[in-house]
Amino acid sequence: MKIAILLILAVSLNAVSTDLNRQAQKHVDALMKTNWGQTILQLAELHAHTGGVLQDLVGAIEEMIQQMQDELDEVEYNYGVRTNEHNSLSLQYTQEVQDADIDIQRSADTLENLLYPRREQLKGKIQQLIDYQEFNRKTVDEETLIREQEHEAFEAQVAELNDAVGATDDALNLLSTLTNPSLVQIQKFQSNLRKIEARIQPHSQHQTLIKALITLASEQNFSDQGIIKQIVDKLNEFRNAVVDAINAATAQEAQDVQDYEDRIEQLDAEYAEFQRQITKVTIDLNATQEKIEQFLSFQAQRQSDRNTAQALLDLENEQFADDTQIYTDLKNKLIRDIQVTEEAFSLVKSVDFSKIKV
Repeated sequence: MKIAILLILAVSLNAVSTDLNRQAQKHVDALMKTNWGQTILQLAELHAHTGGVLQDLVGAIEEMIQQMQDELDEVEYNYGVRTNEHNSLSLQYTQEVQDADIDIQRSADTLENLLYPRREQLKGKIQQLIDYQEFNRKTVDEETLIREQEHEAFEAQVAELNDAVGATDDALNLLSTLTNPSLVQIQKFQSNLRKIEARIQPHSQHQTLIKALITLASEQNFSDQGIIKQIVDKLNEFRNAVVDAINAATAQEAQDVQDYEDRIEQLDAEYAEFQRQITKVTIDLNATQEKIEQFLSFQAQRQSDRNTAQALLDLENEQFADDTQIYTDLKNKLIRDIQVTEEAFSLVKSVDFSKIKV
């Protein structure tokens, strides 16, 4: 009976051992599908067949697991450092882009709302002053033309009045010689009166006097000395009046010349003032244009800065994406390698590789 029981127990233990070996074989087969598992199991098999000390292999595997864990920790640490660096660079480049955008917008606002309108205003002011100058010179030309015409009229008037004075003197000289005048002398005297009349403007205040003298002379034979005296007195009166008219015209001409010169002086002063203002506004315009060019240059520089910062930001994002992918791939590989190594380690400690097919 005891022998039967022992046989049954032996068979049972053999079945359990066979089942355990079968399960171990499944683990071995699964691990052999991985490079790292295959390497470890082959080493275990080699130790088993060559009689090597299994504990040495177990220690080596434990050391490998620790090294891989240390490597994983280092990968995690380095990625953390890289992430902090990325966040810092990303923040820096983003801030630089935003600062450049603000500067560009402020420059555009200053140009559109201040400097460009200011430039147009100054250009308009200069053109207005130029128009004033042109009108000023036109006025000078008109005033000069009027003055020349007035002077010509004055000279013509004085010439006529001087002719009248000369004709009057001739008539007076002729009267002084008349005692028993001949018909020829009388006709010559009458001719002198008509000559005087011709020199007097139709609407002159002396025209009436001359006509009266002509009428009187045509009715006389100049034998009456009293009549001759009356004519002489009237002629002298007329002559004095004509001389007074010459003096008055000459005085008026002098006043007109002075008024013209004063007017031209005033116009010249206005022209000079316009030119002074043009020079002043031109300086302001040049300064404004220089300011515009400075803002445009600054705007272009800030746009270049923005483009550079944006390019660096894009490049940093791409590099970090690549680094993240490398980190993820390496991390996953290390985790898988550690897992495989730990499974192989557990198998090495629990399985007799002399009975396992690798």
